[in-house]
Amino acid sequence: MARIIIPTPLRKFTDNQATIEVDAIDIRESIHALSSLYPDLKKQLLDDTGDIRQFVRIYLGDEDIKVLNNEATPVTDDAVISIVPAIAGGIA
Repeated sequence: MARIIIPTPLRKFTDNQATIEVDAIDIRESIHALSSLYPDLKKQLLDDTGDIRQFVRIYLGDEDIKVLNNEATPVTDDAVISIVPAIAGGIA
């Protein structure tokens, strides 16, 4: 099963779980499986059409899925998927 690393700001939606294992064939299915397990996380990760929100970065290992095959990037049973939400900030 692929392992998804949950960033600290999103752990409140996963009962404080730091990693979640899902059975999926690609990134899209992995994120949808995660959202099914934790429905409150869905609106944080997916837009109204079910696509991964633009401001959420997903990595497979050390590679941004944007340089791979985006949501169609295949995952293996030993895959490590990281979610990196955008953090707003700066000088006020």
